Amino acid sequence: MVVNTWLAAAKLIAGLLGHSHALVADGVESLADLFSSIVVWRGLVVASEPADDDHPYGHGKAEPLAAAIVATMLLIAAAGITFQALAEIWQPRHTPAAFTLAALAVVVIAKEILFRSVLRVGVALGSAVVRTDAWHHRSDAITSLAAGIGISVALIGGKGYEMADDVAAIVAAGIIAWNGWRLLRPALDELMDASPDPEVAERVSEIAAATPGVVRVEKCIVRKMGYHFFVDMHLEVDPQMTVQRAHQIAHDVKDKIRIQLPSVHDVLVHIEPARQKVEGGGQPSDARSPAPRA
Repeated sequence: MVVNTWLAAAKLIAGLLGHSHALVADGVESLADLFSSIVVWRGLVVASEPADDDHPYGHGKAEPLAAAIVATMLLIAAAGITFQALAEIWQPRHTPAAFTLAALAVVVIAKEILFRSVLRVGVALGSAVVRTDAWHHRSDAITSLAAGIGISVALIGGKGYEMADDVAAIVAAGIIAWNGWRLLRPALDELMDASPDPEVAERVSEIAAATPGVVRVEKCIVRKMGYHFFVDMHLEVDPQMTVQRAHQIAHDVKDKIRIQLPSVHDVLVHIEPARQKVEGGGQPSDARSPAPRA
């Protein structure tokens, strides 16, 4: 946040003194970065809080909610930059000052370093909101780079090429909007409980199917909440099996999944009678055996 504050101030001051609308717009976008960092931090804090009476499934949804807010801010920033550039593109204006290029060079390098470091943390944590914040830094670097190209064209071309500054701002806004939508969609999917990576459900089903007493995995539904996954399963067992034994199998499945997949927070198992006879005819030898004592 400290870095974003200094970068935003540097771009705004350099843009105003150097007569660069693209750099001023870039500075405004950096202020949005500062706010987004606060949103990301708060989202991570809330998402890490344990479940309580009011939120029995925990607070994991705070993470994709924060990611959606940050992505929406990218879209709003892109729209604002576009409208401002279109409004000023044909108006008489001063040619940007050359020193604004030096300011932009420092900004691009700093933002690229921030992007790589934050993205590395986001991938390690498996956090959508941290990855979103990382791409926000990359978008800011692209905006600054586009502004630098526009300023360079305006300086080299001289009189009549001042509009290159605004054209560069519009191009940068398009890139920002694309990144915003690319980050907003997965956040909305998680908020709407869309199915996560199919490999997670496949691995969960494999573990359950390999558990003694399970005839077939009839259904496996996985949803993601923040850092964790929640699983709902329908398992088929021998219809002649006692309730006590079936209950023990359900616990065995749940324990094995949570041990082998630490990211799975909870597993809800629904037991159903197998539609087909158990191989070998009749019930398995342990079908009516009592469950082991805890």
